[in-house]
Amino acid sequence: MLLSWRYRLPLSFAWSTPGAALLVAAQATTGSFAAAVGAFVVCGVLIVVTGLWPALTRAVTRIPKPIASAMLAGILFPICLAPVRAAVDIPLLALPIIVTWLLLYRLAPRWAIPGALLVTIVAIGMNAGSGWITAASGIPRLIFVPPAFDPLVIVSIGLPLYIVTMAGQNVPGFAVLATFGYPAVPARSVLVGSGLLSAAGAMFGGHAINLAALSAALMAGPDAHPDKAKRWVAAFAGGATYVVLGLGATLAAALVAVSPPLLIATVAGLAMLGALVAGIASALEEPEHRLVAVVTFLVVASGIVVAGVGSAFWGLLVGGLVMLWLGLGKRRISRTS
Repeated sequence: MLLSWRYRLPLSFAWSTPGAALLVAAQATTGSFAAAVGAFVVCGVLIVVTGLWPALTRAVTRIPKPIASAMLAGILFPICLAPVRAAVDIPLLALPIIVTWLLLYRLAPRWAIPGALLVTIVAIGMNAGSGWITAASGIPRLIFVPPAFDPLVIVSIGLPLYIVTMAGQNVPGFAVLATFGYPAVPARSVLVGSGLLSAAGAMFGGHAINLAALSAALMAGPDAHPDKAKRWVAAFAGGATYVVLGLGATLAAALVAVSPPLLIATVAGLAMLGALVAGIASALEEPEHRLVAVVTFLVVASGIVVAGVGSAFWGLLVGGLVMLWLGLGKRRISRTS
């Protein structure tokens, strides 16, 4: 809200969507939430450093798109399988959600996920009875979590969270704003501000905050206001709406606590399908790098943990090595010919 008001630009921020997907698999890396919080803090600091060091910003944006996209797709893939599993394991609860999503996606795509979420809430309420309402009556409060800095967890969670947040959210966010005629976005203020807020929020359990990409298109597009100079109000109003939603956090937490985990994963998987499709399409866009993308995807989607380091990091490493190896061979052939 402050940055949108200060620069009169539709600077919309959100939680890192690929980061949230990454955290679904975090328990395979560590059972210590304090260690995960430490990784979140490191991610926020890295975003700040990126904003203060322009060369690092350029280096991050040079991560090959096939590798970054394939890593994102590999992270999302297990989550997007949840609706399939739920349709078999809990059909009475899951199928109405899936059918609602499918119908709305055909008739009113913008309302597909909100409709599926509404049906999920109704299904949870009917399945749990009225006990969860009592649990939701409390006022939201912040709980400080002292961070623990475990090098393995930082490498397994903190670095991949930083990379997917930068490559999958911040960089596309800048591109979306440029597309709608906002090329002079204050990158340093955006990155330093979101990085500091990410590090501070991590102390209370939050993960990375970034410049929005998909929702930025709503705020920066002509639907927000015909006059480009007045669209910042949409982002400002969006921030105020987040505050209102935050005040209802106990209601959301109570619903999640009484619901079958697979049911929550079902609506999350449906919500992530668009991002999965975009990630796969982007990863396979360049024919010469399709093998690199597939290798990266398979390593990340495998969920392997080697030496305490998660699959997202190894997918980046393996994908980069394969790209270097194949590229080296092509250069040699070119020189000989």
